[in-house]
Amino acid sequence: MAIQEAQKGILVIKASGERELFSREKLLNSLNRSGVSPDVAEQIALKIEHGIKNGTYVSEIYRKAFSLLRKFERHIANRYSLKKAIMGLGPTGHPFERLVGKILEAEGFTVQVGQIVQGACVEHEVDVVASKGDRRIMVECKFHNQQGIITDVKVALYIQARFEDIEKKHAIEPNYVQKFHEAWLITNTKLTSSAIRYASCAGLKAIGWNYPANRSLQNLIEQSGLHPLTMLTTLTELQKQRLLEEGLVLCNEIPKRKDILQKLGIASARISEIFREISDLCGRE
Repeated sequence: MAIQEAQKGILVIKASGERELFSREKLLNSLNRSGVSPDVAEQIALKIEHGIKNGTYVSEIYRKAFSLLRKFERHIANRYSLKKAIMGLGPTGHPFERLVGKILEAEGFTVQVGQIVQGACVEHEVDVVASKGDRRIMVECKFHNQQGIITDVKVALYIQARFEDIEKKHAIEPNYVQKFHEAWLITNTKLTSSAIRYASCAGLKAIGWNYPANRSLQNLIEQSGLHPLTMLTTLTELQKQRLLEEGLVLCNEIPKRKDILQKLGIASARISEIFREISDLCGRE
């Protein structure tokens, strides 16, 4: 109790540079969402609180929590580092687009990634075309691989303008361009309040890292169990990038492509260790 009282006035620094009061509850919630038991979460929070001081970066708090968590459960530690793992899909946005496509497939959509669609004024490269029943959706994926960047209203305006240009082309030549019934924005960062307000007003569906409640990108990944391969600790950063270049994006795709691991010169014993981690993390071979 004394420690909790002492932390009430501690100001920590967010990735954006803003300062906010340290929240023990936020830390516990993030640990609990990752599957950490309440007892382990309490132990980690207690250790974090002992060392925290004014001016500590939030990223440093979570790095320390991740380090402590790895001592208990590696696969849970991986889930805890999901946001960082998503950013590790870069530097290009193509693996993120493939990840979004996989998530939508798990939601029952038929998916095409990277499609060229003619608008009334110009051509548009649509990141993901998702279809379900008679509904066809234009999905634009906004990927960032650095902390502190947010997706603002300009992005929402840009996507809505592209959607309207394609709609105009369909109205002129319905037999040439298939109709899109909706446009979605999916990003791995937070959305500004202006972006959310505009999207809601314009009829643009917006999904950010932590928006909307219960259907955020984080929720969709955790609920689907489709973990990006960048979460694995048994692969080096170079090996992860090579796998991404081969078109893989999910942990559970790797066991089906053992040949790629062998081509990378990974020893059989190490491959077995990688497969064990995948099994722990994804619950499948």
